[in-house]
Amino acid sequence: MLPKDLTKDLKDRLSSIKGQVEGVIKMLDKSDDPAQILNQFKAVNKGFEKAQHLLLDEVFRKALAMKITEALDTCQGNCGQEEKIAIIRNQFPDSELYELTDKMKKTNLI
Repeated sequence: MLPKDLTKDLKDRLSSIKGQVEGVIKMLDKSDDPAQILNQFKAVNKGFEKAQHLLLDEVFRKALAMKITEALDTCQGNCGQEEKIAIIRNQFPDSELYELTDKMKKTNLI
């Protein structure tokens, strides 16, 4: 379940994107300048990217941190997975957002 403040923020962002898309449709109906329309497409894409980044960072990064902590608590030096856990833990701060789900799967296997 998503935190309420995150849900509100994502909904607000999507409402803003919806307004931008409606603006693009109006621009198309009026046959406005293609360069301006392209700029609006870029703005819509940027809005989606920001919303996606927020979701990934808030949910998956925190979930991965919890999984790493859980793995460390479960395996305190004698489970045979210490090296894998250490690698994931060391990589965690520098992990790109798209890598988070893959690392989540690895920690689930541990």
